[in-house]
Amino acid sequence: MHTLQQALNHLSGGRVLDVGTGNGNFARTLIENLKDYSEMVGVDTNERVLNAARENFKQENVHFLMMDAERLDFPDASFDTVCIANSLHHLANPSQVLSEMKRVLKPGGIFIIVETYRDHQTDTQLTNVHLHHWWAAVDTALGTTHHETYTRQQIEEIVASLVLRNLALYDYAELERDPKDAAMLELLDKRIDQTLARAQTTPNAIALQQRGTELCARLHAVGFHSATDLIAIGEK
Repeated sequence: MHTLQQALNHLSGGRVLDVGTGNGNFARTLIENLKDYSEMVGVDTNERVLNAARENFKQENVHFLMMDAERLDFPDASFDTVCIANSLHHLANPSQVLSEMKRVLKPGGIFIIVETYRDHQTDTQLTNVHLHHWWAAVDTALGTTHHETYTRQQIEEIVASLVLRNLALYDYAELERDPKDAAMLELLDKRIDQTLARAQTTPNAIALQQRGTELCARLHAVGFHSATDLIAIGEK
């Protein structure tokens, strides 16, 4: 599978639920790449990012709601497609969230999971893995649920627990970009600086800041590519 778009462009989405939608990045990917859809509903528990999503999407059939994904406020079988992208490792109880997503999915509906994994990565992708785990450590120290990313096998096991029909798995990576692209390095440097500042207020500030400084050096020495995603698409 060369692109995420290829995994989506043959699917008719119908009424779509995007869980952990954040500022709507994956919702936009769905809108732009599904064969068609009738309505897009994104849910998240962070009002700040939801407000950003609402500013970015003006279509009448796109809605963003503040909602706890462990207790979705929708009737059974009310969506044609449900999806969650790179949010499983942010959840306190992923099995409950996935159970709720399956509950609101119609029989025969499409279930999409996209989740980055930590193993089987190139050196440049490992820069992403190490940075992501450092960001998770700082978030955790500040009381925010953010786990390290899963292994590929762990994601496969999570998907298998849903007992979906006609399940297809794809590995998706973008390795064509220059791993030392100046604009990308500048953005990552800013995020590292922001995280270093946040780490100052944690109980283990010195160790976390040292880790961040070492990762910044790695970023510029080795370069950066996003870690590979596992894409799972199946039917209820």
